[in-house]
Amino acid sequence: MVGAVATLVTVAPLLLGTDPFPTVAYLVSMLMGVGFLIAAAGVLRSIGAQRRRARAVQAAAAAAAQPR
Repeated sequence: MVGAVATLVTVAPLLLGTDPFPTVAYLVSMLMGVGFLIAAAGVLRSIGAQRRRARAVQAAAAAAAQPR
């Protein structure tokens, strides 16, 4: 979130015609990429957990369906 806000802040002078911010502001805006990586890692972990859960349910259903 910090990176996204910093990116908006650093682009604002370009749109408003004012003096650009110092280099530090542009470095902070690079945190937006880190945020995307963290979000992507969370999505991949969620996909893995859902697949494991689905396999466990299928295994339990197959075990219950077998005659004794």
